[in-house]
Amino acid sequence: MLQGHAFTYGKNVDTDVIIPGRYCNLTDPAELGKHALEDLDKNFATTVKPGDFIVAQTNFGCGSSREHAPIAIKGAGVSAVIAKSFARIFYRNSLNIGLPVFECPEAVDGISAGDEVRVDPATGTIENVSKGTHYTAHALPPFMRALVDAGGLRPYVEQRLRERAAARR
Repeated sequence: MLQGHAFTYGKNVDTDVIIPGRYCNLTDPAELGKHALEDLDKNFATTVKPGDFIVAQTNFGCGSSREHAPIAIKGAGVSAVIAKSFARIFYRNSLNIGLPVFECPEAVDGISAGDEVRVDPATGTIENVSKGTHYTAHALPPFMRALVDAGGLRPYVEQRLRERAAARR
């Protein structure tokens, strides 16, 4: 179960705003997290707490295809992103690095900045604890869910290789 408070943003939040290009030479997720969304929300990196959520309108993560964007969000401590829709490459990059993303237009319309939110990744249930409302996000396909559960594509593959090696013994 994921739980935190909502940071809300509009439509077409692009990857250049999520993590400006001037920081793409950084490789440490925590360092990238210190600069997440700084050109859009100067206070984000200093006020976000581990477990918090980004809640956005349509086409979140559009723009250039940089894996740094979801890494920066995850490095800032965000537990998941909830949006009406995502740019497809951002969506896939997020899952590949183990950042849960949920498409749920109704939840986005019902969540305000600062609301306490709880998400059950297994069911896609989103609860606005502050308002007592519940929503159901589009479910992740089983393989994508397995990627997120493992922490991303690399840990997933490493786990599978270990399992295969153990089975051969």
